[in-house]
Amino acid sequence: MVRVLFVCLGNICRSPMAEAIFRDLVKKENLSDKIEVDSGGTGNWHSGNVPHKGTRILLDREKISYEGILARQVEENDWDAFDYIIAMDEQNIEDLGKIHKADDSVIVMKLMDFVDNSPEVDVPDPYYTGNFDYTFQLVSAGCIQLLNYMKEKHHF
Repeated sequence: MVRVLFVCLGNICRSPMAEAIFRDLVKKENLSDKIEVDSGGTGNWHSGNVPHKGTRILLDREKISYEGILARQVEENDWDAFDYIIAMDEQNIEDLGKIHKADDSVIVMKLMDFVDNSPEVDVPDPYYTGNFDYTFQLVSAGCIQLLNYMKEKHHF
């Protein structure tokens, strides 16, 4: 089983959006028995909360389930539990480094690293920008490319 953890700041906008989209893609590709997906935040302000209303509205519109997704904070033991930790921006990468020192046991990358010629290097936080549609476009593109990468690397 390959396990993926999506990470943003508060785990209510971008990373739960990525978790839901990626989970949906994995299900559609009949890979649910090979890939597990979760999300977390580098901060704990929203722990236990459902995704932000803007994220829920978008996922509902796209008919993508977010059932069971509740905000949680990333913990040091996540490096033992996951094969991939995929951050939404450079600040998340820096914050992850404060939780666990970098090593080769887990692939830690930004989601946009998987998208060739991406218009952004980081996924903008719609909590601050209010632009959930743009975030959805970027996250969707990143999730598709991440899944393609994983299918090739793990021979799914």
